[in-house]
Amino acid sequence: MKARRGSPNRGSIAVTGAARGIGRAIAFNLATDGWRVYCLNRKTPESYGSDLSRAARARIVPVTCDVTDSRSVNATFEAIRESTRTLHALVNNAGMLLGGPAKTFPIPDFERVMRTNATSVFLVSQAAYSLLAAARGATIINLGSFYDRLGVKNNAAYCASKAAVGAITRCLAVEWAANQIRVVNLAPGFVLTDINAAYLGRADIQRSMGTAMPLGRPGTTDEVAQFVAGLLAAPVPLLTGSTVYLDGAHGLVLAR
Repeated sequence: MKARRGSPNRGSIAVTGAARGIGRAIAFNLATDGWRVYCLNRKTPESYGSDLSRAARARIVPVTCDVTDSRSVNATFEAIRESTRTLHALVNNAGMLLGGPAKTFPIPDFERVMRTNATSVFLVSQAAYSLLAAARGATIINLGSFYDRLGVKNNAAYCASKAAVGAITRCLAVEWAANQIRVVNLAPGFVLTDINAAYLGRADIQRSMGTAMPLGRPGTTDEVAQFVAGLLAAPVPLLTGSTVYLDGAHGLVLAR
């Protein structure tokens, strides 16, 4: 990630699932831009932020939090409230993927995916609400997926959870607009991370991307992070309740 000269003390932002992948890129990008970033993770890596500048690293605040546990979430935001009176943004990024045939997919696994990907968005947003409302112009960005509008084999739980994220986004946008909180559902397509690098690097997947993806490649975590930074840099009140697909038009193409 390229370092930029950020304005110091721009405000505070909370990012869930910030230990790796898209969440990490978002958190580090925002810290480099001058935001104080509360990074919520179940476990924080020992070398977290070691590749950032000293100034950016000082703006990273690692917080141990299980976003599927209401007690953990509520305790986390009580602690955040003790150090800041407002949050200018919340990025609900934490999520997981479990797949399998619908006819045999275990219900406990289905519920686990829903709780991690969808219920957590509602739970964390509730806990952060008063801090966001105090900012009088805050933004919630929920990380959805372009799978929310697709039928994908062996992915009923994941697709359902991401469709729910879109619904939660719309409802919160309507309810919280009076408090100047805008809510956006950011739905990426395939994004290359350390978690899926081996899968996306397979020869058959590479061939598939050549026909199914207009750009011929997956997105990068930095592209998603830059888009998040752009949303926060352009706080247009009318942009709320919407789902923005960041998939290079992949979801619009029928694979040949």
